[in-house]
Amino acid sequence: MVTTRSSKNGKITSFFEKKKTVEKEEIKEEEIGKTTNKKRKIDNNETTSTNLIKKVKKTTTNKKEDKPLLNPVLGTDFDFEPIDTEKEMKIVSYNVGSLNASLKKGFKNYLEAENPDIICIQETKVNAPTHDISRKDYPYQYWTFSTVKKGYSGCAVFSKIKPLSVEYGIGCAKFDDEGRNLVLEFENYYLIATYVPNAGNKLVRLDFKQEYSSTIEKFFKKLEEKKPIIWAGDLNVAHQKIDLAKPDSNLRSAGYTIEERTDFTRILSSNPPRIDTFRHFHPKDQIYSYFSYRFNCHVKNIGWRLDYFVVSEKLLPQIKDSLIRTKCYGASDHVPICLIMKKN
Repeated sequence: MVTTRSSKNGKITSFFEKKKTVEKEEIKEEEIGKTTNKKRKIDNNETTSTNLIKKVKKTTTNKKEDKPLLNPVLGTDFDFEPIDTEKEMKIVSYNVGSLNASLKKGFKNYLEAENPDIICIQETKVNAPTHDISRKDYPYQYWTFSTVKKGYSGCAVFSKIKPLSVEYGIGCAKFDDEGRNLVLEFENYYLIATYVPNAGNKLVRLDFKQEYSSTIEKFFKKLEEKKPIIWAGDLNVAHQKIDLAKPDSNLRSAGYTIEERTDFTRILSSNPPRIDTFRHFHPKDQIYSYFSYRFNCHVKNIGWRLDYFVVSEKLLPQIKDSLIRTKCYGASDHVPICLIMKKN
């Protein structure tokens, strides 16, 4: 057996024992190396997993931000500038997008806070008068319904002022059967409460809507021979680029086609002209009256101005202001609009 002497302690150590010790140390170092590499691999995996989790969380967060606001509710914190009720009055127009649904989401809260003299509502989607609006507050209530399809379209007007007369349409069955018009005659003007047809998905009803525009324009001319008009409602058109958030991507979308905008321009450009009251008082304001529930459009201010008060030029001196209650969102995907005018 071969032996060797240790230089440090003078002890004799077997060569094979030393070799065995060296091999053990090498094996230990190899195991440590493997362990270190394994740990590095685990650490890398953990880092990758952490980054993946962060990415998933970020994606989830982004999706949550764009999640449709399916069931918004109108709040109760209203801040309306008071008017001189002895000299001034309010007319409101509001597409409620189903009266029954809107009542559950705060419509009455708004009505009580605004306290208009007259309110015109569109897209009621009811088939008979309801008793939800107090007759004590609004003793004069008028309804029109769709007879071609249940739970579709429909208009109503609730008034504190008794009208001289009421018509339940514009004299054309194909439009009146959808419950789209109420005409109330007051002492100094006619109020036409309207839910204008939508041109529809892929513009399938564009021709129908254009025929409606021509028909109601002729109807206005007959009324204006007697007294000026106030045309109120969801008119389903964004007239100019300023009237929607994304005009360039909506050139062939219902409500912004060149055909619809041209028709609306023609109605305004009568002789004497009719006035888009909001744009008259607020020529540069980019404020909208409709916001899709999808993608939280109201929060992002991605909307359309589809609701109007249009008046005969002769009536313009009586108009004090025309407002869009853009903060009153939740009872519908539209917000109310408000016309303030002199009583006499």
